[in-house]
Amino acid sequence: MKKTPYILVLLMLWSVTLLAQNIKFTASLSQNTVGTGEAFELSFSVNGNIESFNPPDLSIFRVLGGPNQSSSMTSINGNTTMSMSLGYDLMAVKEGEYTIGAATITANGKTYRSNPLKIKVVKGRAVQQQQNGSSSNSAQQQDVAPGNPANLAKSLFIRAIPDKTSVYQGEQISVTYKLYTNVSLVDMQPDKLPEFNGFWSQEIKNNNPNIEWATEVYKGVSYHTGIIKQIILFPEHAGNLALDPLGATFSVRQAVPSNDPFEQLFGGGSFKDSKYKVKSAQVTIRVKPLPMAGKPAGFQGAVGDFSLGTVVDKDVLKANESLNYTIKISGSGNLKLLPNLTVDFPEGFEKYDPKITDKITESVNGVSGSRDYTFLTIPRKEGKYTIPAYKFSYFNPATGQYHTLISGTFPVTVNKGDVSAESKVFTSGNKKDGNMLDGDEIDIQSTQNHFSTAMKALFGTVWLYIILVVAVSSWFGYRYYRNWNLARNIDPEAIKKRNANKLAAKYLAQAKTELQKADRIAFYEAIYKGIYGYLSHKLSIAVSDLNHHNIVSRLRDTKLNENTINELLKTLEMCEMARYAPVSSSSEPEVFEKAKNNIADIEAHFKGQ
Repeated sequence: MKKTPYILVLLMLWSVTLLAQNIKFTASLSQNTVGTGEAFELSFSVNGNIESFNPPDLSIFRVLGGPNQSSSMTSINGNTTMSMSLGYDLMAVKEGEYTIGAATITANGKTYRSNPLKIKVVKGRAVQQQQNGSSSNSAQQQDVAPGNPANLAKSLFIRAIPDKTSVYQGEQISVTYKLYTNVSLVDMQPDKLPEFNGFWSQEIKNNNPNIEWATEVYKGVSYHTGIIKQIILFPEHAGNLALDPLGATFSVRQAVPSNDPFEQLFGGGSFKDSKYKVKSAQVTIRVKPLPMAGKPAGFQGAVGDFSLGTVVDKDVLKANESLNYTIKISGSGNLKLLPNLTVDFPEGFEKYDPKITDKITESVNGVSGSRDYTFLTIPRKEGKYTIPAYKFSYFNPATGQYHTLISGTFPVTVNKGDVSAESKVFTSGNKKDGNMLDGDEIDIQSTQNHFSTAMKALFGTVWLYIILVVAVSSWFGYRYYRNWNLARNIDPEAIKKRNANKLAAKYLAQAKTELQKADRIAFYEAIYKGIYGYLSHKLSIAVSDLNHHNIVSRLRDTKLNENTINELLKTLEMCEMARYAPVSSSSEPEVFEKAKNNIADIEAHFKGQ
């Protein structure tokens, strides 16, 4: 604090010296002949401190930057001199010879004018015509003037930049939301992404939370630019679809000019931070319908460029063993929108819903990678079979044509295997009943003597009548039971329904054993087979038709409550995923209890009917 008076005295002495200077204000060009599209510099120099500055009319050029200000002060042998310069970066637009008029300054209460300059513009590279009026220095100054949002829009805006604006339905589009600024930003808060109505959207993930800045000349003006968001879109229907604007709120820091010459001398002055809302302009995408000409019968909406591959994990196996058949779709396009595929397996092959595995990446170039459909199927009878060729059709926007890919066929040899326990009908019991019918062949003659002797002893007693009543009742009881049992076991579907719970109990017991062994894969496989086997038998649904839609439809027909159905579906989905990948939401014991409770609830419902 003790040095302050000396500094003030020194500044006062400097200012007195400066007032005594002869002010010289000159203008100069970095070159007197330039080509169109070529940048050059216009400079103004003054050997003193200025109070105000008014530039000349620069509307015949494009202002790329400026005014750029610098100042210096020197003191030699007690003589103090000060100089200041202001520069503009300009671009020549049109050929011709031009005169740059004088600029004016105010210094020490007097007005000074610079010398005019002549410049010749010759033919160079083409320059895009600027829209929304000229880009004069005064306009550049207004862009950063505090409290002027209309002009600030020229120096701070967001553009939605699609890689294409005319596409086919289902064709992928990459949209980049880019920020352009010529002002100082303190903070930015992006709004939530638009809804993208009419599109399926996928945001491209960026692990860098900070904007990576670059420099770009847009419409003849240099900006600092950074990418805010990148989105991949797939139009869901034809027509003119609008990309809704993406908005953000910025804190803009703007300089507040000062009239204090000392603050001007040392680059002083104050700043003001203000909030400013920015939105990108709406962009329209023209979506063309897929052509009807040449559309294959099996086309399911795949749009892009794809390849097809199929494979089986074995071609020789035993009956009742499982076989995995995998279809791989690779390429770029709407991979994530492909529907569940269907395969026509040979008769006698039980088929389950496919397990889907995605290896897909999203980038500014679009969605690419592969999707695998793995079908678990179980042949029930021995023999030689052929898994037929699979056909996959897609539309390629690049060629504007449909293409059909055809896989190879797979011969499969099924050898004799163990008969599945759940496929057995009670033949032994029926056979036993049939033998009991042969009781008519019992040697009646050999028992007549014993019967006669017993009858003589019992004749006339009450025991004879009791025995006769019991014998006749037993005979009729036996005949009724025999007919009931035959009728009960004559329908295989009825047998399956009655024994569905036993089948489920068998697989649940197996799952419990695998749980104790800590064999996670075998555990979920047993749970999966137990529930699906139970539902197939209980609801009389063929294994080839066993899917979520048919299961839910059949259960609703039985008036089962929706909570029980939803809990069953959760367990099924969990088991289907866990057979191939870890499940974090529930532990294996919890899954076991859920499966057991699901089956118990369905059993209780059927018993109550």
